[in-house]
Amino acid sequence: MSDSSNTTNKKFLYFQQFYSCLLLIFCITLVMGSIFTRQTRLAAEVNPGVALVVLLLGIAWLTMVEGGQGAIVGLASVNPDLYKESHPKTFKTTTVAHKGDNLDRYLLGRQFMVILIVFAINLAGETTANAEMWGLPQWVTAIFLSGAVAMILFTNMVGQNSAVNSCHCMLDYLNNYFAIFTFWVAMGIEFSGVLHTAYIIQRTVGWLAKQPVESNEPPRSLPSKIFFWGRCLMSVGILGISFAVTIQAIFAGNTKMWDSVPPAASLVLFFGLLVIVGTLEAMQIAYFAVSKLAKSQREQSFFSKKTCQLLFENNARGLAAFMIGRQLAVVACMFFVARVSSVNMSEDDENIFGVSDGIQKLFNTGLLGAVIVALLGSIPWRLIASAFPMFFVNNPIVYIFLRICLFLEMTGICSGAWVLAALHAKLEGFQRDEVYIGTAEERAAKGMEDHDDIRSVGSHAPHMYENGPLPQTLEDLEAAEAQLRNELEKVQEHMKYVSANKEKLMNPSHDLALKENTAKMGESDEEST
Repeated sequence: MSDSSNTTNKKFLYFQQFYSCLLLIFCITLVMGSIFTRQTRLAAEVNPGVALVVLLLGIAWLTMVEGGQGAIVGLASVNPDLYKESHPKTFKTTTVAHKGDNLDRYLLGRQFMVILIVFAINLAGETTANAEMWGLPQWVTAIFLSGAVAMILFTNMVGQNSAVNSCHCMLDYLNNYFAIFTFWVAMGIEFSGVLHTAYIIQRTVGWLAKQPVESNEPPRSLPSKIFFWGRCLMSVGILGISFAVTIQAIFAGNTKMWDSVPPAASLVLFFGLLVIVGTLEAMQIAYFAVSKLAKSQREQSFFSKKTCQLLFENNARGLAAFMIGRQLAVVACMFFVARVSSVNMSEDDENIFGVSDGIQKLFNTGLLGAVIVALLGSIPWRLIASAFPMFFVNNPIVYIFLRICLFLEMTGICSGAWVLAALHAKLEGFQRDEVYIGTAEERAAKGMEDHDDIRSVGSHAPHMYENGPLPQTLEDLEAAEAQLRNELEKVQEHMKYVSANKEKLMNPSHDLALKENTAKMGESDEEST
């Protein structure tokens, strides 16, 4: 590429970042104005000061929850002894997170944290219907306030810029007590059992795929099994109640969805958004899971090669770009899901299913919608991606989603995230992981190679072809099966020979006969190979 082309590209990127930052400032101004004029739900019902504190704390915590996840998953394949001395706090987190099935537990609790935080941010900052601001044109307020664009861009660029830094600076990003605290909060949420339905879904998918999920931990004792499955039953019950209340509210018109959208369309939109969010969540886990692997390990097929080229070439800028575009799509979907599923009862409406006023207030918080999103639109997809990351890397449909996310980032609407990420990295002194631990190839050369199996942490599915690429077509699989059957027949023939001539073979004079038979089998093996 010529110098003039590079100069033009840089100017275009600077322009994108400039107008994106101006747009961000405009969005923040609108959100703050809405809070202090009591045009958000929490500001109107409680206090503008409370709404502001909830909003800012939620955004701040979201940065760690999002960035920490990418770092913990991305470092799963790296030998922790490489950074034990240089990053002791990171070492404290990863040694626990990568032990047994703890990675799955962390992903479970962490995702519910994200959904709760986004719902809380939505409660504090999203405006009520027909909001007005400083005499702005109606179309502006309709897009940025009623359409929640201001909140989506604010949340995405400020709350999610951490994902840009955590793509390349995983060690530095986790090396603090805030990351340790966030990790243990996620583990505590998982321990509560509210989300254990996700484990049932994960095991069901593995069973249907004929690749049952295996644990990296010893078999549970009887009390542990009772405790585990008891929490699963409780979780299924909570999910059932959440579904019943949410669907009843949708068909009764008691949600925050626009009045012009019919209930049936709202329900279809709700489930469609759950699938989209789930796919985007799985992509993030899968891409981080393979990010530290050698090129030969992750590029096993046509689409995995195309995917990895987009993500990891040019110093893995594509991975960071994907994170920005993906997060814009996820946050937008989350806000619309919150609008569809959040119960919004007027004073004249009867309580859903005739429950008490206290329980109805619990329904009105949007917590039940968060449970549904977590258990059906997020966590199971992440657990499945953790067990089968290459399925998503190889998938052509997922590749289309990747292209869409990169296009969203290319528009530059969220380029302000790059600016904020650069400022954050400068203030914290972040450096790329390769500065501390080298590349995957350099680590292998030092005898500190990464785990060969990217599913060596967390529960995983067993696979047969550990010393070579997986069969890519049905013909390849049939050929491998025929070869395996042929080898098995030879072993059986040899065992019959040994059994029939056991007494003779005990005599040293018959060693020659055994050697000749073994040599014939070896020649046959070479011919078949």
